[in-house]
Amino acid sequence: MEDRSKQAVLLRLRRIEGQVRGLQRMVGSGAPCEEILTQLAAAISAIKKAGLVMMQTYMEECLEKIQKRESAVKPKETVMELQRALSRYLDWN
Repeated sequence: MEDRSKQAVLLRLRRIEGQVRGLQRMVGSGAPCEEILTQLAAAISAIKKAGLVMMQTYMEECLEKIQKRESAVKPKETVMELQRALSRYLDWN
């Protein structure tokens, strides 16, 4: 993972950490449910955006592997690996 992408993800995760701490304080202090749910939605959105950055980076890395055709990496296996990762990420049940 490139340093720029890594730093972007780390920054997002630190913000998410702050949001979760804020949520803990809100619940502890008895904040109104509507406000807590609004902040939960914001935290979920932030997590999804961090995941999107990770998936974009991962896709780029997979495509790079295929283009370079590293001896240990077969294109079909790389695509299947990407599909598994996407499947896990998109399973938001």
